[in-house]
Amino acid sequence: MSTFVSVNTYTHSVTYVTDNILRSLQDIVKLSGLNPGQISDDWDTLERGIKTWIDSKHLETIVLEVYNPRTNELIGRWDVQIAYEWSGDNGRFWVDTDQIKAAIKKSGVWPIESKYRIVCCNKDGAENVVGWSPTSLRSASGMIRQSLGTTIEHSGLAAAASYSRKWS
Repeated sequence: MSTFVSVNTYTHSVTYVTDNILRSLQDIVKLSGLNPGQISDDWDTLERGIKTWIDSKHLETIVLEVYNPRTNELIGRWDVQIAYEWSGDNGRFWVDTDQIKAAIKKSGVWPIESKYRIVCCNKDGAENVVGWSPTSLRSASGMIRQSLGTTIEHSGLAAAASYSRKWS
């Protein structure tokens, strides 16, 4: 009986963390001056991949790359690192959206013509998911990284955010 409850609780944690990561990414895009429509349009594919890889514990980092479409050069980046310290303690769950909003205010908005994409970095052996394909990240050379710490948690399954911007 306890195994059933534990598995069911972990599944709930995976769903909670996945949903809140996607909402946070959508907020980041919108509050940074970009169109969140792409995330809305791709929501099912994004959710299916992120949830599958968190559930199997293969997902390491989700990267939101913002780039100049003319040069393909990275102009900003948000990383969401996953921590698998799941405790089964049903009582702890939260999302810190204020910390994300403060970081966006500090870093400023991106040019309206900017494009973005979401990339998942997985451990070897991750299951293939329909709608996702292998890729590589753009160079983050010349950027500085600011860590926000844990921004989402459910029973120890957590996501920590950081953002990178050009050194000015």
